[in-house]
Amino acid sequence: MTITDQAYGTQPHPRRQPIDTSSAAPVLDVTIPVYNEERDLEECLRRLHAYLSGAFPHSFRITVADNASTDGTLKTAERVARELREVNVVHLEEKGRGNALRRVWLASPSPVLAYMDVDLSTDLAALGPLLAPLISGHSDLAIGTRLTRNSRVVRGPKREFISRSYNFLLQSLMGARFSDAQCGFKAIRADIAQQILPHTVDTAWFFDTELLVLAERCGLRVHEVPVDWTDDPNSSVDIVQTALADVRGMARLSKDMVTGRIPVGELRAALARGPFPAASRSQEQSPGGSLFGQLVRFGAIGVASTVAYLVLFYLCRNLMDPQLANLLTLLTTAVANTAANRRFTFGVTGNSEVARHHFEGLLVFGIGLALTSGALALVHSGALPGGTTPDRWLELATVTAANLAATALKFLLFRLWVFRRRPTPPNAPAAPATSATNAPAAPAVSEASLPQSSLPTTEMTQS
Repeated sequence: MTITDQAYGTQPHPRRQPIDTSSAAPVLDVTIPVYNEERDLEECLRRLHAYLSGAFPHSFRITVADNASTDGTLKTAERVARELREVNVVHLEEKGRGNALRRVWLASPSPVLAYMDVDLSTDLAALGPLLAPLISGHSDLAIGTRLTRNSRVVRGPKREFISRSYNFLLQSLMGARFSDAQCGFKAIRADIAQQILPHTVDTAWFFDTELLVLAERCGLRVHEVPVDWTDDPNSSVDIVQTALADVRGMARLSKDMVTGRIPVGELRAALARGPFPAASRSQEQSPGGSLFGQLVRFGAIGVASTVAYLVLFYLCRNLMDPQLANLLTLLTTAVANTAANRRFTFGVTGNSEVARHHFEGLLVFGIGLALTSGALALVHSGALPGGTTPDRWLELATVTAANLAATALKFLLFRLWVFRRRPTPPNAPAAPATSATNAPAAPAVSEASLPQSSLPTTEMTQS
């Protein structure tokens, strides 16, 4: 029994084993996804091959993933592959970086998988620090980041603003803790990729974000490396359309995790690091737990709730008196609002204490009901000059103002009371943690159920 077993009374999740660098398969497989990159591809391959040959101490392979190019990209790649035996070429009929990486990585025999953009905007000196924690078993994924103080970045203000804004949204709305989702310089252990890649669906640029968010939710360790990065002025990426697609991807990914299409709990039980499953650790339960992040997420949910409240109140008011319309509308939106804030604002997952949370949420709802009902009662009490009956728009303005006041009070009560973490009494026995060995096997993550790709990956050797 290890010290960890004695201290916690449970079997910890197995630590990642170091990569066996003496295996017959190349230790590293670097994928270069390309679409109509005839002009830059050969220089990229020769420069990367020369660097890996001189600086990387283990065997490697470079895989060109041609995404349905219509120019001479494929011929260029095949010509270089005939000269450099470590270069492999795969041709795909469908476009999309996500599609290319998912298919190539699932079919690769290498234990460490990486990718970088064909323009090699990232200084290759960062490749060693990127791969070392994966080979040693310390980390599960590694990403280059352009958004830390130690990074050295040369690019225009437009790209800088969009990049920082997107990552701000990820951290605020989805509780992400990584700093740069879209830097084209990432690596992952193949044993981890085989388990989580089948649950990703994006075929384009959002694939990076989807992979990272899922990895964090599963309790995996993501290592960040500051990079030196120079923008390619000839890049053909439409950054505005890409940003809009990423925002849509965030909404879809949130839905997939909430509805259970992605079995986060099962993946977490199978993959999370540490002596306890990630679900039982407070830092994993409360992603992005800063006050500012909570305010942003609470505000976004509040806006949606307020709009839904106004629409439902207006519709119900045409069928019943204002007090009953207010009651039904508040009750409907309150239940959904509590569930959304529980999951997204305060990062509480699972069924633990869900009944208490919803009961206390209904008490908070009662306070909001008292405020809005009191405001309506005041409007209808004959306080208007001449005792005139208030029109519908005055009713709407009144309940809106009262609802905003109730919303501010709701946030304070949610943060300080409903979703506040109760400290465990010193003499209370620790809750038993489910170990990886005792967790029920999930078909979604078992090796037998993983898709077997028939993608041709035959290496092209020197002619």
